[in-house]
Amino acid sequence: MERMKCPYCSQLDSRVVDSRPTSEESAIRRRRECPKCLRRFTTYERPEEQPVVVIKKDGRRELFSRGKILAGLLRACEKRPVPLQVLEETVSEIEARLQQESTAEVPSSRIGELVMEKLRHIDEVAYVRFASVYRQFTDINNFVGELERLLRIRST
Repeated sequence: MERMKCPYCSQLDSRVVDSRPTSEESAIRRRRECPKCLRRFTTYERPEEQPVVVIKKDGRRELFSRGKILAGLLRACEKRPVPLQVLEETVSEIEARLQQESTAEVPSSRIGELVMEKLRHIDEVAYVRFASVYRQFTDINNFVGELERLLRIRST
């Protein structure tokens, strides 16, 4: 038994039932079972990395948040046929890319561009949704311009 608190009943011990690397091999995915309530849950083991600090548009600084990126992706992909696992892998890929660039601070605009780059390949409707919020389209011309840009990229 390993010490890992069950998210359902708060039991402090759990049993690892399955362990394997994630698709991008940046973490170990472990399926665990609680001996008390018998429910299963997943944990991820990642190497400790240098924290990435995000510089917001107004100059504030905050720690990079996987949850914020995932929430933005979920909003963009709402009612779209995109599995949650694909979005979680996308967040991991973005985080890994930021770590590889080895800069302690990154502008939020860089993260937005990475998200849009990934979304363009995942789901074009989600991409346009995200772009409309990220780029703060003020009128229909901005929106049409982005659609034309997407169509040009798609045809090359």
